[in-house]
Amino acid sequence: MTSPTTPGVPPPVVDLDLGGRTALVTGAASGIGRACALRLAAAGAKVRAVDRDADGLETLAALGTEAGGAVEPQVLDLTDLDAAEAAAAGADILVNNAGLQLVRPIEAFPPDVFHTVLTVMLEAPFRLIRGALPHMYAQGWGRIVNISSVHGLRASAFKSAYVAAKHGLEGLSKTAALEGAPHGVTSVCVNPGYVRTPLVERQIADQAAAHSLPEDQVLADVLLKDSAVKRLVEPEEVAEAVLYLCTPQAAFITGTSIALDGGWTAH
Repeated sequence: MTSPTTPGVPPPVVDLDLGGRTALVTGAASGIGRACALRLAAAGAKVRAVDRDADGLETLAALGTEAGGAVEPQVLDLTDLDAAEAAAAGADILVNNAGLQLVRPIEAFPPDVFHTVLTVMLEAPFRLIRGALPHMYAQGWGRIVNISSVHGLRASAFKSAYVAAKHGLEGLSKTAALEGAPHGVTSVCVNPGYVRTPLVERQIADQAAAHSLPEDQVLADVLLKDSAVKRLVEPEEVAEAVLYLCTPQAAFITGTSIALDGGWTAH
């Protein structure tokens, strides 16, 4: 049995101090991204908060200052792939979180929206990882956390673009893990069920239309139908998982997917 004092093995107490680390979080203006940015900043990281919502970033930066953390807002549209790659240079921690959703049957799904979803949720993470890796490799340490979804592991009707993007993100994350392992870089997907975010709130209206149900039935009968725990995940719960994956104790967790799904994938 390995003892806590074995050379090379971190001590048993989880080290949540990220002082001296720079973290980049996409989709940081609200929801999971905001929670991750604030939690990483509270742990001492300097956070580059990326989003196209300038007002949301301004609010986030103020919240970070109030909490004693360092949050640097950066207004960026991730469809500008060259700018996305450049923004990731020098990051020690990369949290790929930005996403969008449209609920439509395939035959009615607008091709331009499908393209945009894949650009923001798959191609942009590739470019961000590509931009971050040279620095991570040079220092022999890095953390890539990809905010996937249960829909990276399971499919749902009417979400072709989102499901395709998340499944692609899973493969990208595993490839980054295999390539990064010799350089001290981990890559992990975090797979929450439905989270209490503006994105999910908008989905309730879309799902109501798709399933011809009143909105007050959608949460229980559609969104949480397959979840054993009948509630939404809170953004702060996801942020705690992300923070742990950035600690020394998580150095052996890579190339995998961590489900925060209330038992959805237990079926």
